[in-house]
Amino acid sequence: MYTETNLRRWIEFAEIDNVRDLGGLPVEGGGTTRFGVVYRASTPQHLTEGDLSTLLGPLGLRTLIDLRNPDEVEREGYGLLADSAVRKVNLPVRKPTQTSLTPADLVPDAQHYDLVGLYRELLGGSAESVVTAARVITDPDQHSVVFHCAAGKDRTGLVAAVLLDAVGVPSEVIAADYALTGERLARIRARLDALPSYHGLPPVNTGILAVDPEVIRQFLAGLHATHGGGAAWLRTHGLSAAELTQLRQVLVEG
Repeated sequence: MYTETNLRRWIEFAEIDNVRDLGGLPVEGGGTTRFGVVYRASTPQHLTEGDLSTLLGPLGLRTLIDLRNPDEVEREGYGLLADSAVRKVNLPVRKPTQTSLTPADLVPDAQHYDLVGLYRELLGGSAESVVTAARVITDPDQHSVVFHCAAGKDRTGLVAAVLLDAVGVPSEVIAADYALTGERLARIRARLDALPSYHGLPPVNTGILAVDPEVIRQFLAGLHATHGGGAAWLRTHGLSAAELTQLRQVLVEG
């Protein structure tokens, strides 16, 4: 059944590689995450006219949350989305000490890379961005929402993990969602490696391009041990109790 749900969650595009609905995931205590509200994605900058029609039509895209850093946005842009009526909100996810990134920073080529440590650093440097993303999602007038980075794995995966944990999706399910990116990783790598911002990527499943569900399990375990979980982390960093309740209402049904 979960596999069937995953098939429904994938949204196929001609030139966007890694898009899936956050709906259909089980929630502790009952219910599932709601389809058609929030989507996670890789960079949409290469989208075709047909892709744009799908985003604006069936998906009803109103708001694009861009987790890339401003220098990435300046270099890579939005393609056909640039002139659309879609609201674009740049909420960079980055380490506490980073004001900008070089291509080398973005694509470390070590064969073994501490992704758990990276995600903790990124969360530590991005509280305002993650909380603002949650606030955008609480507003039905902004729906549907797509949030993305470059590959749709690391920064996107971090935000997805915090939001899903905050509304009660079990860590094993969140980890399984993270791992789904592995199904598209070769395609993602080929596209990104051709771009100036990301040239020099390591082979698939090595270094920064590893996709291991244990990474998200460990990240979430640390989030719970240190902060009490996604909901408590959001509250500590400024999300109100009413906003957290609204987040659950918009993301969970049943």
